[in-house]
Amino acid sequence: MHRHRLLRTVLVCAAIGALAVAAFAQRGRWRRESRGGEFDTRLVDRGGVPEWKNDEQFADDVFTFVRIRYSSYGNWGKWATDYPDSDLNFPYRLHQLTSLETDPYGRILELTDDELFDYPFIYLIEPGDLIFNEAEVVALRKYLLNGGFLMVDDFWGVAEWENFYREIKRVFPDREPIELPLEHEIFHIVYDLKEKPQIPSINAWEAGRTTERWDAPEAYYKGIFDDNGRMMAIICHNTDVGDGWEREGMSPGYFKEMSEKWSYPLGINIVTYAMTH
Repeated sequence: MHRHRLLRTVLVCAAIGALAVAAFAQRGRWRRESRGGEFDTRLVDRGGVPEWKNDEQFADDVFTFVRIRYSSYGNWGKWATDYPDSDLNFPYRLHQLTSLETDPYGRILELTDDELFDYPFIYLIEPGDLIFNEAEVVALRKYLLNGGFLMVDDFWGVAEWENFYREIKRVFPDREPIELPLEHEIFHIVYDLKEKPQIPSINAWEAGRTTERWDAPEAYYKGIFDDNGRMMAIICHNTDVGDGWEREGMSPGYFKEMSEKWSYPLGINIVTYAMTH
C-alpha cells in the first residue's frame, strides 16, 4: 500500500465549512470501451465534471477511488450502480474540498486483480445478493488484513443483510461487524455529523420517503476491525451514500438535503479516516 506516502497529502482542511458549492447539471455517460479486455475509465464521458492535474511530485501518491467489480453478475450488473456519475462527482468534491491529491478518473478492479494492493481504499456497492467466489474471498481477506479499507454501500432490508453477512463471514469467520456509535471518530473527523444519516435514492426521496424498503426503517453503519483495533471496513446498510454523489445535478432539493448535507460529508469523513488510520 502507498498509505505511508498518502499521509503526506491528506492534511485535510478542517475549516472547510459547509459544502456551499453549486451542483453540476451533468449526466455522466460511460462508453463501453476497453483496452486489453480491461475497463478504461479514462474513456468515460465526464459530462461536464472538471478534470484537473495533480502536483507532479505526488504523481504516485494520489488517492484513487476504486470500484469493485464482483463476479456474481458477470461483466455488467449491480456492482456498476451509480456509475459513472458517482465516481466522477465524489473524487471531484474530494479534490475540491480537501488538500488530498485525487485521481480524476478512478479505477474499476476485481478483487483478484494484482493491482488491488496498490490502492488503500475500495468501494463495493449493492452487495445484497452477491456471491463471492473462493478466490475473491481469499483476496479480500488478504487485502484487508494487509492494510486495505473497504466501504460497502447501498443495500437494504433483512434479506439483503443476511446474504451479505453470510458472504462477509466467509471472508472473516472469526470477526463480527460491530455497529459504530455516533461518537465514533469516523462521523466527526472532518465534518461533524449530528446523526447517522439514512440517505435514500432520489426516487424514494421525491416520493417523500427516507427509506427504500418497508423493512429498512433506519440506517446502520457497522465496522469490521483487525486484531489491533484498526477498522478495515465500514458497512453502510439501509442507506445509499453513492446516490447522493451520483444525483447531485438532478434536483436542487435532493442536492441540498442529501448530497450537501450527508453524502459528501460522510464520504469525505470515511476516506479521511481510511487514509489516516
